[in-house]
Parts: sequence; C-alpha cells; structure tokens
Amino acid sequence: MASCGKVYKIAVIPGDGIGPEVVREGLKVLEAAASAAGMKYEIACYDFGGERYLRTGEALPESAIDELRTFDAIYFGAIGHPDVPPGVLERGLLLRIRFELDLYINLRPVKLYPGVWTPLKDKHPEDIDFVVVRENTEDVYVGIGGWLKRGTQDEVAFQVAVYTRHGTERCIKYAFELARLRNKKRRVTLVDKSNVLTYGHELWRRTFEEVAKDYPDIEADHAYVDACCMWMVKNPEWFDVIVTTNMFGDIITDLGAIIQGGMGVAASGNIHPGRTSMFEPIHGSAPKYAGKNVANPIAAILAMQMLVDFLGEHETAKRIEQACIRALGSGKIKSMEAGRMGMSTSEVGDFIASLASE
Repeated sequence: MASCGKVYKIAVIPGDGIGPEVVREGLKVLEAAASAAGMKYEIACYDFGGERYLRTGEALPESAIDELRTFDAIYFGAIGHPDVPPGVLERGLLLRIRFELDLYINLRPVKLYPGVWTPLKDKHPEDIDFVVVRENTEDVYVGIGGWLKRGTQDEVAFQVAVYTRHGTERCIKYAFELARLRNKKRRVTLVDKSNVLTYGHELWRRTFEEVAKDYPDIEADHAYVDACCMWMVKNPEWFDVIVTTNMFGDIITDLGAIIQGGMGVAASGNIHPGRTSMFEPIHGSAPKYAGKNVANPIAAILAMQMLVDFLGEHETAKRIEQACIRALGSGKIKSMEAGRMGMSTSEVGDFIASLASE
C-alpha cells in the first residue's frame, strides 16, 4: 500500500555504455506502475561515469556522497568506459558509494521466470528460486595491499582480505531474517572455504553458528564454495538463502545469473536497511551494444522493482514484477541476449510498462 503523502527522492546514475538505455526503460516502467499504484516520487539525475571522468578527472565529486545520503534510494545503470583504465571507475565510483554509504548487503535474487531459457537440463522455475546475501564492504575489496620490488623478477604483490566480527555478524543476521521473511525452505546456507582460508573464514563459521542459535526455526546449512558451485548447477532447488563473503559472492552470483537465464535478467541491491540504498542490474556497460537500442533492459527493470520494494511500495513492486513475468511468458521476447530479443530495448520497455499500468 502506498504511503500517504510520501514523495520518495530517487537519485539516478545512468553511467556508461548501455546504462543510460536500460535505466531509461526502468524509469518508464516505474512511471507506469507508480501511477497505477499511487506511488509518488521525484528523481534527480547525475552524470557520474566515464565521460565525466575523462572531462574532469574525477570519478565522484567530494560533495556527492553527502548529497546522495539525502535520497531514499539510488538507481544505478552500469559503469565501464573503453577509454578509462580498468578499476578507476569501479573503485572511484561504485565501490566508493558502497563503502561510504556502508551498503553492507549485496542482495542477489536468483530466480528463473517462466518463459526464460536456462542451460540447466530438466530444471524449471520452481527449481531455481533462491537469494544470495553477499557481504559488501569487507574482504579483499577494502584495498589493503602493495608491492615489493615491483617490476623486477623478485616482485612480491599482496592484497589483504579483511573480515570483522561486526561486518560478518550483521550480514549473517540479515540472511536469517530474510529466510524468515521468504518463508519458503527456511534454510540459510553459509558458503565459505574455512578448510583452507583458516582465519577469516573460521571467523565466519563461528559467527554463523552463534547467530544460528537465535533462529531455531531456520535450518543452518553449510557448503564450501567449490561444492556450492557444483550444487548450484546440479541441484539449485536445494538452496533458499545463501550467505557468503564479498569475493565468493561476487563469483557465485554470476553463476546464479546464467542459471536464471543470463545477465539480462539479473538484478541486485546494495543495501543498508533503513538507510539510502542502491539498486542496479549486475551486467556491465557493454560498450559494443551502446546506442544501438538492442540491450536487454529487464535486469534494470527488475532492479527498479527491488528498489521500490525496499521503499515499502509493495503494490508498485508487485506490478513491475508481474509485468515482467507476463512479458517473459508471452513468447514475444525471443531471447535474453542483446540483439536477439526480437524487440528493441525501448520496445521491451514499452511492452512491460503497458502491462504494469493495467
């Protein structure tokens, strides 16, 4: 039910490559669904990305973080520019927002919708419906490391993975609460490599076991990350909520994307409950498709669905998801791959927007 009189403030960062195109369609669908559900909002667009960096030399202005904190949510497209060295925009823009806004949960639904092809033989939508809760502000991503004798035959490089009890515990608690909320298999699976990564992952294992005691109604499960990858392919129906470290979460969610039909339908949230949070498709900027009106916007549309659901606008979120389900099940969208959908980016957006308004 829409909040009476509430006008949500949404910051929009379209970014690079196909980002502006898919974000445009996400906003189009939001307008249709919000109008039908009575949700009120206003948006402010920011030009952060590769072009601005090349023009100004800064990925994110110093004032940007404080300004972004004033919004209820952030809608993000994609970053990655062929003329900007790898890592510059990722660290200076995306990771900076995640770290400075303390978006400690990366939430990745892995859900196969009817009408979407999966490479897994004999698996159907009822078999692929789980969520990965990835810790989002620690691990090797904190950027602690360096070189010794760089550029020589004796070079040494190191990068430190950092895990804290605080960061680990809050992520694990979120996963157990989510399992209660989903009320499906009521299972949380910790994914780690504690048999090899002795110190940090042993902290994860101990913390998981302690937190699990407060949730006797939820089954506490465990899998090593290599075994998890195997079971995600062989028996994805086993999983309900997976909780894992930043690095392993980064890897297994791409595996999750392909088993749910590809990057074109994979959305994510960067969340701090109760605070400004950011939502985005997990695909990259795909510059080879930019400006051609062929990119699949469904992941960006589903990211918008996650955004409005996070805001508590559940009717608007339901309209968006149901519109995507109906569109995907219609047979009119032939593939999830860019350039093979049988419809253009804008046509897919128009189609889903029309269904969301009904």
